[in-house]
Amino acid sequence: MKKIIVLVVAVFLFAECSTVPITGRKRINFVSDAQVLPASFAQYKGFLEENKLSFNKELTNQVKMVGQNISAAVDRFMRANNMVEEANSYQWEFNLVEDKTVNAWCMPGGKVVFYTGIMPICANSNGVAAVMGHEVAHAFAKHGQERMTNSYGQQIGGLLVALGTSSKSAESQQMWNTAFGVTSGLGMLKFSRVHEQEADRLGLVFMIMAGYDGKEAAEVWVRMSEKSGGSSQPEILSTHPSNESRIQDLRSYLPTAKKYAAEYNVKGNLQTKK
Repeated sequence: MKKIIVLVVAVFLFAECSTVPITGRKRINFVSDAQVLPASFAQYKGFLEENKLSFNKELTNQVKMVGQNISAAVDRFMRANNMVEEANSYQWEFNLVEDKTVNAWCMPGGKVVFYTGIMPICANSNGVAAVMGHEVAHAFAKHGQERMTNSYGQQIGGLLVALGTSSKSAESQQMWNTAFGVTSGLGMLKFSRVHEQEADRLGLVFMIMAGYDGKEAAEVWVRMSEKSGGSSQPEILSTHPSNESRIQDLRSYLPTAKKYAAEYNVKGNLQTKK
């Protein structure tokens, strides 16, 4: 048992510990781009083969144009900040899929999908930029890889609990396993909320860098809240912050995002969109 614990600790100590650019948050990541990106690109291709692209040329062009502007800002930031190899690993692609679901996502490596159901919430190019910036930020901050790493840690924790209670009664084992399941589950939810807030803030910086109006980011969540009737799950039980929390945080972070965007535009020689 002691040897296993020592091995687990050693794995965590030698794991890649890095910092998310701009936010400065420390993260631990076992999963490399080489492990993730080929599967990501293959899954994206398969998704497009199985789903119908939108025939709405105006909205499709809007998504693609905003995506190109946001990704150009991110790319120039990376190249101006010694992240050239990482910038080269992205294969940006933006598609609008015919689906009433209110959703959008970005896979590791820059593969983005918007569903037509989210377009009324976006309402305009600035709204599309707010959602695009948020989704691209997930890939930029490597949230997918970090979640995979955290999942591995959770599995190891469960194994350690099982080994540590193997000599105890069945009732005691069940109690410890239940306690671990509840606490680790709530921990994962909080971990996801950290990612969502970080993507909100990074996305706000990126959309402003690309020349869009950052005030619209909070308004997207105002419209989202109105669509849901203002109801939301208690934040502690959700993978996402509440709509109200997001609106407040985006509005309070806006001056900081503008400051960062101005700094990075100069450093990266970025041209804002008129």
